[in-house]
Amino acid sequence: MLALPVRLALCIAAALLALPAAALTTIRLAYLEEARIATNPLANIEPVPADLGRAGAELAIGDNNTTGKFLQQRFELSRIAVPTGASAADMLAKVQKSGAGFVVLNVSAGAIDRLMTRPEAQRYLWFNAGAPDDRLRQSQCRANLLHTLPSRAMQADALAQYLATRRWNKWFLVSGPRPEDKLYAAAVRRAAKRFGGRIVSEKAWNYGHDARRTAQGEVPVFTQVGDYDVLIVADESGDFGDYLSYRTWLPRPVAGTQGLTASGWHAAAEQWGAVQLQNRFRQQSQRPMQAVDYAAWAAVRSVGEAASRTGSGEAAKLSEYIRGPNFELAGFKGRTLSYRAWNGELRQPMMVAQPRSLVSLSPQDGFLHPRTELDSLGFDAPEVKCK
Repeated sequence: MLALPVRLALCIAAALLALPAAALTTIRLAYLEEARIATNPLANIEPVPADLGRAGAELAIGDNNTTGKFLQQRFELSRIAVPTGASAADMLAKVQKSGAGFVVLNVSAGAIDRLMTRPEAQRYLWFNAGAPDDRLRQSQCRANLLHTLPSRAMQADALAQYLATRRWNKWFLVSGPRPEDKLYAAAVRRAAKRFGGRIVSEKAWNYGHDARRTAQGEVPVFTQVGDYDVLIVADESGDFGDYLSYRTWLPRPVAGTQGLTASGWHAAAEQWGAVQLQNRFRQQSQRPMQAVDYAAWAAVRSVGEAASRTGSGEAAKLSEYIRGPNFELAGFKGRTLSYRAWNGELRQPMMVAQPRSLVSLSPQDGFLHPRTELDSLGFDAPEVKCK
């Protein structure tokens, strides 16, 4: 005869099995990516991955479902691919067909502009994981548009803080001819004013795009501009910036879009559990995680975190929680991440790194802020013109 505790346990187990299973809640997300105009950086040792960004979203869906299975929540991700210059109507029709309430965007700022002007866009919460344009956070922000990819202002501020700690205050700014190069250069000028940098010389690269054969002769001549502490390059497409290091007239470090860079993620990050995230991503995608991958991962994980905290699958309730004051996301950066109420940008530490190693993490010690030192990076509330 079974002992009383054993019989009691069996009775409880049988009663639990007899209970109706809790209804499974499905939370649908979409990943909308635009076919970008192909650009081949000259230093093409590591070509742009075909799944850049999407791989991060797919990893995060797996993370969400690992937690969700204990809460009767299931997360689904639809991939939506559109051609460059696709109309807002076409993009929104595909989003509507997916049934998603949340959309991760890896598209240009122009595509975001087209989307956000449509009344139907108000039905969704959008996460910008692909466009670093400052105007989307400073003058043209939207209440239902969040930004997990750091802006150019955040990149430049993070780099400027590190240069200030090294007392490398005299900057030589070299910018390329593309529109995005000029935007990055503008962010560098703003950062110089904020953190005590002095642009002692500024030049535009005018030797054309292919610097591989001529850099050895051209760069020393181009960089004879007097004394400076660091050369800051604005070359987002990789047309020439990789060919400046070790060829300048004076022996000076190179930083900016090449050399010492600041970004939302780096393959060399290992602290705060980052190596675990790196290993899982590499096992899934057979390559290192990049900043756009991390931005897409953070967007999808934001939805998952909100769902686990609220116990809800309602898009409206989750959106409200994500944008509210109690939302926090563990992001493998030593700090919890949250969204700025004034422009929807994810406040997060920035990784200052050279190509193969992490150098520092910004904000740097000593750069204080009345709310949180994370808000010393990027546009603070008084600087934002959005309503």
